[in-house]
Amino acid sequence: MKRIFVTGTAGFIGFHLAQLLLEDGFRVHGFDGLTDYYDVKLKLDRQKQLVSHENFSFTNAMLEDDSQLQDAIDAFEPHMIVHLAGQAGVRHSLEQPRQYIASNVMGTMNIMEGARRHKVEHLLMASSSSVYGANTHMPFRETDQVDTQLTIYAASKKANESMGHAYAHLWNIPTTMFRFFTVYGAWGRPDLAYFKFTDAILKGEPINIHNHGQMARDFTYVTDLVRGIRLIMDAVPPLPGAQPAVEGDSLSPAGPYRVVNIGNSDKVSLLDFIEAIEDGLGITAKRNLLPMQPGEVVETWADCSLLQRLTGYKPQTDLKDGMKTFIRWYRDYYGK
Repeated sequence: MKRIFVTGTAGFIGFHLAQLLLEDGFRVHGFDGLTDYYDVKLKLDRQKQLVSHENFSFTNAMLEDDSQLQDAIDAFEPHMIVHLAGQAGVRHSLEQPRQYIASNVMGTMNIMEGARRHKVEHLLMASSSSVYGANTHMPFRETDQVDTQLTIYAASKKANESMGHAYAHLWNIPTTMFRFFTVYGAWGRPDLAYFKFTDAILKGEPINIHNHGQMARDFTYVTDLVRGIRLIMDAVPPLPGAQPAVEGDSLSPAGPYRVVNIGNSDKVSLLDFIEAIEDGLGITAKRNLLPMQPGEVVETWADCSLLQRLTGYKPQTDLKDGMKTFIRWYRDYYGK
């Protein structure tokens, strides 16, 4: 039974990944700081579902606390590490940029040191579609140049990619960075737009629509995302020259390192996304049209052909189906 150390298991994506790994027969150790960036009760309720499983264990500590982190890694002796924890939220990074350096940069450095000391089989770390920044050529490909990040959050994720590459080169740590696109679904984060829209519509309050709705995102349902991560765990980046690269591969010539997009391979307009929420709720939203906000991008759209070539898998949950599943969970959880 392989042991997988997962950071951020009380968080949205980490919770879903831990559930999937436990279902697939892995032992999982979660590491999470249970910060109050959003409702801690939601995090604790996610955690309660995991701790009931006999193959799940947990450490409550911050990534920045290197002593506790290394003690947890040492005690568990993982075969692989999946690093999903960190300070989330693009807009929050405009107000509290230092939190992103502490958690996303220093915390990730601590994770990489643990991976180096234990010579893990595979280190997988979360990046973000935000690293594409001001790029306008779409769909976004892993081999695109990414030098124009627009927020400190995005810059911290690009720093993680560069740090991961350096460690892969220096210590031959097989490392995969996955770039997430806009993720939604049950047990989601209250600070995300679809969550806020649902709450406001049910309360009869107007929703704020930026850039007058002229935006589009590659919306990815969370269970599709974590299935992609699970399959990528088995696609371990080889040493340079050890095996032929697949078409469009992002393998580094300097170390066992790869970047992989995980998205739905489609872009959906913000207005269509809002209509899917309205359809799921059976309520028409009151709309407050606003200009573009600092740090936002107009569109995202993932080329996920590399994911499909490496794993044979293509995320494809229909937006309306995914939104209905989220709304059922939301109404049940909040009693609305």
